[in-house]
Amino acid sequence: MPGLDDIRKAIKRLIGATGPYEQIVKEYIRDLQRALISADVNVRIVFQLTKRIREKALKEEPPPGISKKDWLIKITYDELVSLFGGDKTPNVKPSKKPYVIMLVGVQGSGKTTTAGKLAYYYASQGYRVGLVAADTYRPGAYDQLKQLAEKTKALFYGDPKSKDPIEIAKKGVKELIEKGADIVIVDTAGRHGYGEEEALLKEMKKIAEAINPDEVMLVIDASMGQKAYDLAKRFHEATPIGSIIVTKMDGTAKGGGALSAVVATGATIKFVGVGEDITELEVFNPKRFVARILGLGDIESLLERVERLASLDVEGLQKAAQELLEGRVSFRIIYRQLMTLRKLGPFKKILQMIPGFSIFVDSIDSVAKTGEEKIEKWLAAINSMTYEELDNPNIIDKSRMKRIAIGAGVDIQDVKELINYYKSLDRMIKQLKKRKDILEKLISKYGKILPRIQIPDFSSK
Repeated sequence: MPGLDDIRKAIKRLIGATGPYEQIVKEYIRDLQRALISADVNVRIVFQLTKRIREKALKEEPPPGISKKDWLIKITYDELVSLFGGDKTPNVKPSKKPYVIMLVGVQGSGKTTTAGKLAYYYASQGYRVGLVAADTYRPGAYDQLKQLAEKTKALFYGDPKSKDPIEIAKKGVKELIEKGADIVIVDTAGRHGYGEEEALLKEMKKIAEAINPDEVMLVIDASMGQKAYDLAKRFHEATPIGSIIVTKMDGTAKGGGALSAVVATGATIKFVGVGEDITELEVFNPKRFVARILGLGDIESLLERVERLASLDVEGLQKAAQELLEGRVSFRIIYRQLMTLRKLGPFKKILQMIPGFSIFVDSIDSVAKTGEEKIEKWLAAINSMTYEELDNPNIIDKSRMKRIAIGAGVDIQDVKELINYYKSLDRMIKQLKKRKDILEKLISKYGKILPRIQIPDFSSK
């Protein structure tokens, strides 16, 4: 996302900046203003926001043990979280069963694709979902939603011969509820362009009156930028909008403008579309969103994604983590680690969620590509090892490397890189244990003035 990526770059420059603190703040504020404006955030909001950040950075003293740069990043984080909705966490769980959701929005906003994503999301939460194709205007809308229903194993209703969206919606909701749907999602029509909403609003009101939805979700394309404010406001005035979904957040520089504009209407953003795949719909959380664009990572989202993947060996992962913390590194542990990374999805997205890593945006693409290629080769190499080599990596010499490479069908250089990875991991675990010992000594000596320090448990049993 070009505009929001510039914020990450501003943070990166801040971390590497040297000189008087006042000058560092001045240059950082200038970079941040440019980044927010390029993300299509309203200019007046940008200057109000950066004024508050500047004043706090220069007047407030950071807590003991926190550097001024880190404190400046924290101030930026807090102000941006407030800009994008504050501490509000949307409730996405239906309040009852059956629950009827009506999707509305202008054509091109991604309603039909979003209907499929919602079906996938709620199905993964254990709900039986039904989809109703009430868009009688756009050619292909019926077929597209039917395919999405098949892909998500959702119930489906549509009538390609009818041109009456109100009747289709009414019959569809009734039939799918009778078939046992917990949640029924009604996909409605849009209109060409953003200047023809009047007819759309009238039809939306008639459908809403006919089916009496439990929630109306407005779907907005992130590329609208600040124009999203007017659209959200008009829809909200026509009929109470229960929530908003912002789509295409992965491919536009105007995402920040769309989000800040929608928040300004007082409406609740429930979901954001972050990619084209049917799985790429996330519950909107201002704190996570801001952490991600600042390059601070999004470990919470990563953990949630792990939990949703029922195929993961949770007990095995816990055992591997414990073994690592106890200092026992082997290729059995590394194998489980690599398998987990592969199941989590695109390697680039995993890297973006790791705190600190996503600051270095220029290198993520190449690292991610290398990572995905290496994972497959390393897994093959580990599968070519003997039990003794799996448990005792240090016995692997050049002769064994050559045999492993031939058996795995990879270059010997790939095996060498895997061995180096093992050695790096082994060194890191030993360093963590040493740091733990150092922390214990510091707490023992300076415990009264360092009350906030929590010692991680890296000790061996």
